Amino acid sequence: MLGLGIFGWIIIGGLAGWIGSKIMGTDARQGILLNIVVGIVGGLLGGFLLRLVGVDVAGGGLFFSFLTCLFGAVIVLFAIRAVTGRRAHH
Repeated sequence: MLGLGIFGWIIIGGLAGWIGSKIMGTDARQGILLNIVVGIVGGLLGGFLLRLVGVDVAGGGLFFSFLTCLFGAVIVLFAIRAVTGRRAHH
């Protein structure tokens, strides 16, 4: 994912953060900036976790980078929910 540059990180991170927030039911509380941050942090966390279990994340391509960000974003949002104790009420 490092080869994507900052613009790629923002686009993929934002999309992954937004879809992750939809999955976790936190989209109503998040704006675009928080979606981008969650997606980028999720990408870093997802890449780290996948490398821990032996997955080669370096040459995975654009779609794999997106899935890695999405995987990590869901984990980040789950962890935030667990720490804060918040539940989505709609």
